[in-house]
Amino acid sequence: MDANKLLQIIGALCLLILLCGDCEKHFKEDPLHIIAQKQVPSTQIISKMLEKYYTSVRTRESVTSFEDIGMKTSSDLLTDMLVSVDSFGAVGDGITDDTEAFEDAWNEACSSLFSVFFVPQEKMYLVKPINFSGPCLTPLTVQICGTIVAPKNPDVWEKTHSNHWLLFSGVNNLAVGGGGVINGRGQTWWAQSCKINKTNPCRSGPTAVRFESINNLQVSNLIIKNSQQFHLTFGNCFGVEANYLRVSSPKYSPNTDGIHITASKYVMVKNSIIGTGDDCISIVSDSFDIVVQNITCGPGHGISIGSLGKGNSEAEVSFVVVDSVYIHDTTNGLRIKTWQGGSGYARGITFQNIYMANVSYPIIIDQYYCDSPNKCPNQTSAVRVSEIGYFNIRGTSATEEAIRFACSESVPCENI
Repeated sequence: MDANKLLQIIGALCLLILLCGDCEKHFKEDPLHIIAQKQVPSTQIISKMLEKYYTSVRTRESVTSFEDIGMKTSSDLLTDMLVSVDSFGAVGDGITDDTEAFEDAWNEACSSLFSVFFVPQEKMYLVKPINFSGPCLTPLTVQICGTIVAPKNPDVWEKTHSNHWLLFSGVNNLAVGGGGVINGRGQTWWAQSCKINKTNPCRSGPTAVRFESINNLQVSNLIIKNSQQFHLTFGNCFGVEANYLRVSSPKYSPNTDGIHITASKYVMVKNSIIGTGDDCISIVSDSFDIVVQNITCGPGHGISIGSLGKGNSEAEVSFVVVDSVYIHDTTNGLRIKTWQGGSGYARGITFQNIYMANVSYPIIIDQYYCDSPNKCPNQTSAVRVSEIGYFNIRGTSATEEAIRFACSESVPCENI
């Protein structure tokens, strides 16, 4: 490695240290942050899965070529690597549309060496649906120190035909953090939901923050709240670490899952506080090697595997560990839910070291799940549920039915 490249990397590290020290201050002053910081000793199962995960990270494709950037001082490099949305015309008053400035800043950061896409603190940026797409030239950091807010009017999404608000796609080696706030301002969406008012037409809302087709992703130190529907999703991702997040919306907000994992592998969600109107964490088909650890969940619908097998589809989920979780004031605790008529499997799932308080239905396996206004027909095919472990589960149930296993007659649960 020549002197220019070494200088650039040192500059990048210095910049990140400076940013992290300043931007995360207001997040760490949150009174609940101490809960997220509580560490729980890892179990043998967790250790094995983490070893498997980090092995996958080490074997990933890394950057091997760089352009000649010429001789620069460390100060020059710090300035060059920091790509602020303000430098591209963002106003940050919460009223002016800053979408174009965010797009221009992203294009600059994505096409530059070791850049930091920077959203300054103490400002509020109004951003419409946007796609932060890759591939990018080198690993990229997104530092959100301020607040990003969504348009209040759902008609904005009708014009763009998008099912997301902030989408990151095809960007490998990405780190997103900074201690800032992402506010979906979903109150109008909730009021128009058919689950709130049955006379309203049923339609899906956008996901607030969506990561799609990304290898080697870190998301940490963010507050994501009041999403239109799902708050944070990982789809078709490989090697994800989500850490020190606070995800929140009122308990009456419909379909506002906290963290949703689909078609992804080697995902770790830990040290976070989640309270929404739906599942705190949901894990659905084609997801493998998932670790959920040291989470506070509530209000909401608990932690769910599924739903799986809807519309006679095939579903596969395996090697999931949910460890050291506090669940409170939720309708469900630990739930596996599958539709009749589906196929595939949910297996190798372990729930351990769980404490529940005021949970209506603490432990559920439901192979007759039917989230539909109409009665679901009886079908013989089912997603096979097997090798499910519950260890050291404690707490209080808000109903007399603490455990419910509604297993299929044709494809019954096995090895529970």
